[in-house]
Amino acid sequence: MRVVIAEDHALLRDGLIRLLEAHDFDVVEAVDNGPRLVPALVEHRPDVAVVDVRLPPTFTDEGLKAAIEARRQVPGLPILVLSQYVEQLYARELLTGGGGAVGYLLKDRVSNVADFLDSIRRVAAGGTAMDPDVIGQLLARNTRDEPIGRLTPRESEVLGLMAEGRSNAAIAGALFVTEKAVSKHTNNIFSKLDLPPSEDDNRRVMAVLTYLSSR
Repeated sequence: MRVVIAEDHALLRDGLIRLLEAHDFDVVEAVDNGPRLVPALVEHRPDVAVVDVRLPPTFTDEGLKAAIEARRQVPGLPILVLSQYVEQLYARELLTGGGGAVGYLLKDRVSNVADFLDSIRRVAAGGTAMDPDVIGQLLARNTRDEPIGRLTPRESEVLGLMAEGRSNAAIAGALFVTEKAVSKHTNNIFSKLDLPPSEDDNRRVMAVLTYLSSR
């Protein structure tokens, strides 16, 4: 799996390279600033990009802006944001502006290497990987008059866990219900959000993006 990394902190950048290569990822390029990121992504068209939000020269939202621009040039490019910050405006644009294949994790909450690697693989495969704190900070608007407002409290809870990238089995474990019950809830979610029949993984991504775009 081919990866591009964008991280300005030299030790963390080197650590990510070593970690990924030790688990059979191919890091095709690692950049340390925003202006270099877009050309790297367009040239290599990696299976996934791991991008920090705040990169030189401005140390504000260079990484997210570059990721959004790269996805305009390479539609559907899988992006996993790994940052200390949640930049709400550009985060929402990135998360809802493509056909899935997005993730947003907070650095100080990534404590399990296996989970982190699983998140990268999930995004590369077209899925989502969302930190619960990121989801929480994106919840801003009342949704009573929107499709998301049709969901019951339990269905909203299931969809929130789905946004974290959890499987039906993991959701069942978190809510102390059966997988059959979770499957019923997800089918209700797809129906209420007017998502047409398709591959289940794709509908999960679209449901998550609907959830995020409504916040």
